[in-house]
Amino acid sequence: MSGEDAPAQQQNAEEQKQPQQQETKTPAESPKTESKPDPPPTSASTEAAAAAADADTPAPAAEKVPEEDTFSYRALVLTGYGGYDKVKLQVKKGKPVLKSGEVMVRVKMCGLNFADLMARQGLYDRLPSPPVSPGMECSGIIEAVGEDVTDRKVGDKVLVLNRSGLWQEVVVAATTHTFLMPEGMSFEEAAALPVNYITAYMMLFDFGHLRPNQSILVHMAAGGVGIAATQLCKTVNDVTVFGTASASKHDVISQGGVTHPIDYRTRDYVEEIRKISPKGLDIVLDPLGGSDTHKCYNLLKPMGKLISYGAANMLAGQKKNLFAVAKTWYQQFSVHTLSLIQGNRSVCGFHLGYLDSETELISQAMAVIMDLYKQGKIKPRIDSTYHLEQVGDAMRRMQERHNIGKIILTTEPMKEEEKKEEAKKDEEKKKDDKKKDDKKKEDKKKDEAKKEEKKEEKKKEETKKDDTKKDEKKPEEKKEEAKKEEN
Repeated sequence: MSGEDAPAQQQNAEEQKQPQQQETKTPAESPKTESKPDPPPTSASTEAAAAAADADTPAPAAEKVPEEDTFSYRALVLTGYGGYDKVKLQVKKGKPVLKSGEVMVRVKMCGLNFADLMARQGLYDRLPSPPVSPGMECSGIIEAVGEDVTDRKVGDKVLVLNRSGLWQEVVVAATTHTFLMPEGMSFEEAAALPVNYITAYMMLFDFGHLRPNQSILVHMAAGGVGIAATQLCKTVNDVTVFGTASASKHDVISQGGVTHPIDYRTRDYVEEIRKISPKGLDIVLDPLGGSDTHKCYNLLKPMGKLISYGAANMLAGQKKNLFAVAKTWYQQFSVHTLSLIQGNRSVCGFHLGYLDSETELISQAMAVIMDLYKQGKIKPRIDSTYHLEQVGDAMRRMQERHNIGKIILTTEPMKEEEKKEEAKKDEEKKKDDKKKDDKKKEDKKKDEAKKEEKKEEKKKEETKKDDTKKDEKKPEEKKEEAKKEEN
């Protein structure tokens, strides 16, 4: 559960029956005086006694406003499909209600994933229709527990994995979707761990059965899953890792464990891999889809495994949903079933979003991942951290593939100085965009003017050719006329 759009609820009966003396006392307002006949005169002693009695009488306490009526928290909300501006920061009111087996978490950090980018464009069917809060992973501190919760308590630091709804300051989730953070793990690392490392672990070891002396291709090796997969490969002896990434990222991925970095922008990765490993590869992790899936399949050795887990190429502009992509992919390979059998290769598909109900499988994988973290064998690499107010910039950084590692969103509000800086940057960006648009318009006008000039020149040339032809014909015509006259 995400806890989004939860209505304000009444206080529990036990809270309503708290003794009056436990409430904080506040000065009472002066009561309105009623119009009554003047009282008979009293003695000084009587007045003193009355004053003493009034002093001993406690003032009535001010009415306490239920917390549920004042509780609010910020949340990122996908308001519709489209550009970066479709994800807006809103304030939700009303304290989320806890069901049996659930906990409420005060979120510190959230993870950003490619699925969130696809969801914004309407390409991810696991996210409910807008308006809805995206986000599949976060970390924070438990603030409240529901009934029958025995393995979690208030104050526990946890990371949370859920289908959606975690880009909020407060979330509600089943305890089975939460995992206790180990000592020394930061909230940034915790938010970077679940999606990337569970995905990489299950692909490599559950599907891939990675063993010593094998070779593997990791596409987008500088991304969250790519770095997780590379680190996990290093836990197995003598695994050769080929990794695709832009040249500027090669030093980082090489230090992280990639044996052969390949610049996919300037090199054909298929040719590069064939030079080094003519027989092919044992495992290929394919997050790209499209034509790259077919290339990856042809790189496999006999008994090799292609594991498809994404469709990043779709972000380039193809408007298809994942089911359509899967159907096309299946049809392509179904046509070549015989070659699939003869090649002794296997093709697998992995999608963590469709495993959210398999809590036992996920818990087993997470237990191993946590143990590897404690041993120091894996450690999430944080690329950058953005405030919730900067979610558009964060998504742009990932979509343009500038990140090396995980992009994190922090729920800590931006300071006024930072907001002013952001406002300046936005203003400058608008000016730059306007300049670019104006330049494009000018270039377009120039291009049109050049085209018109070329047309005019072409017309002149054609006119000259026609005149030349006429001039060439005139002597012949004169001869013909001369012959006619002679006859």
